[in-house]
Amino acid sequence: MITDKAEAPLTQLAQEVDQWINTTGVRYFDPLTNMAMLSEEVGEVARIMARRYGQQSEKESDKVKDLGEELSDVLFVVLCLANQTGTDLQASWAKRMEEKTARDKDRHRDNPKLG
Repeated sequence: MITDKAEAPLTQLAQEVDQWINTTGVRYFDPLTNMAMLSEEVGEVARIMARRYGQQSEKESDKVKDLGEELSDVLFVVLCLANQTGTDLQASWAKRMEEKTARDKDRHRDNPKLG
């Protein structure tokens, strides 16, 4: 678990997004608009996944899409939502990982489907 704020990557990313919004982006879109934008960005990731890694055929125009860039767009909007709702994503991440580790420490290892 990361306890030093200087090593907290989500905190650093949230600060970077906030600085960008306040210097380049003018202001945050309202939370409901950002929620709609998040859905749109996740849809773009889903399109790449379905066509590149799934069974749908990939159009020529889709082949130039960069999955990393689309995932980064998702992360950007998630960080916007966290910032504007006062959510400490770093603390929430640490708590969730502790909970998942406690809950699943043997679950996946003992799953015959994963063996």
